[in-house]
Order: sequence, then structure tokens, then C-alpha cells
Amino acid sequence: MPNLALPYVFEPGPNPTAPPLLLLHGTGGTEHDLLPLGRELAPGSALLSPRGAVNERGAARFFARLAEGVFDPEEIRQRTHALADFIAAAARRHRIDLSRLMALGFSNGANIAATLMLLRPATLGGGAVLLRPMVVLDAPAASGSLSGRHVLMLNGRHDPLVPAEHPPRLAALLAAGGARVDNETPPASHGLSRGDHTTLHDWWGRRRGGVAA
Repeated sequence: MPNLALPYVFEPGPNPTAPPLLLLHGTGGTEHDLLPLGRELAPGSALLSPRGAVNERGAARFFARLAEGVFDPEEIRQRTHALADFIAAAARRHRIDLSRLMALGFSNGANIAATLMLLRPATLGGGAVLLRPMVVLDAPAASGSLSGRHVLMLNGRHDPLVPAEHPPRLAALLAAGGARVDNETPPASHGLSRGDHTTLHDWWGRRRGGVAA
């Protein structure tokens, strides 16, 4: 796949000191889905938002699934490396500093953000916010590969799609590489709640100097 073959939106950031954000939508989403949340959370940040390359019966995704919660690890690796190559090419074109780039991903987008951290950690030098992630690649990050990264995981306590044991497992996989992981489980389902937004803004304000809710 050519490096910039994915449809995407790039919005330059008026504040050069604000960390750039990589926005990764959930299943069936588009490159426009998370732009409002990105603008709200980090006004002034540059936003890079690609659309997933996989078409699942008309629904865009970042990697395929064989069944609900069942994946091909090799396909995930290939898609993760392809996305990392796209991000590197977009960073060159738009002058994005990968050492400060932070992912904000929901569901399928959160999952590939996590595999980017596991397989291509230099792509996300700023860390990640993972909304409703699960374990899709059961391999720990290389020791020291995620040192200095901050990660927020938000999983709904009543989410029928994410097994209860997955959030702590994923947190451990990322922590193996040195990431500092905050794993929160608000009383919510798979969709985002008002409590998610409050937690997200509070965490951003503490960790990134963003605007608290």
C-alpha cells in the first residue's frame, strides 16, 4: 500500500507547543468521527485522522476480524506496520513531530493504537488515550520501548464487547515496555458516557497541560 494511500484529514495546529494528535475511529467510522473530540480535548493541537483500510461489509476498520473478538495476529501485524508507515509519511508531509505525537483511539482505533505502541513505539512518542480497547495481540512491549509514555485506558464496566480480563492484561503488556498506564473503568457500556469525558479531560489536564473539564 502506498504510504499516503489512506483517506485522511489533517488540521494544522495553531499552537506549536501543543502535542499533535492521531485520531483513530472505531468500526464503521470515518476520518471525521473524532475530530470534534480532538478539537475539544486539545485546542491548538495539530490533528491527523486517517480512515481504516479494511472494509467489513461496508464498515471501515483498521484490521480485519475473523469473528467477534477473533483476529489473525499476522494480519494485525501487517496492518499495524502499514499504518505506521502511513503516519511516518504524513508526518514528513505535514511536519508532525512523532516524538510528541499522541493517539486518541476508540474501539478498533484504540486497538490499533495499542498495537502501534507494541510494534512501532517510535510512532507514538507522546503516548495514547485508548477508549474501550481490548487485547488483540498478546505480546508484551519490548523492555524500555515505551519509557516516558503516558497511557490512559477507559473501559466501560458493563461493556459487552470487551472481556473483563482484557483491560488489566493490556495494561500489563504496555507497562512491560515502561509505559505509565492509568486504567479506568467507569460504569458505562461500549459507548462513551459523560463520565468518560470528565475523566478524559481531567487526565489530559494533569498529564498534558490541556484544558480540564
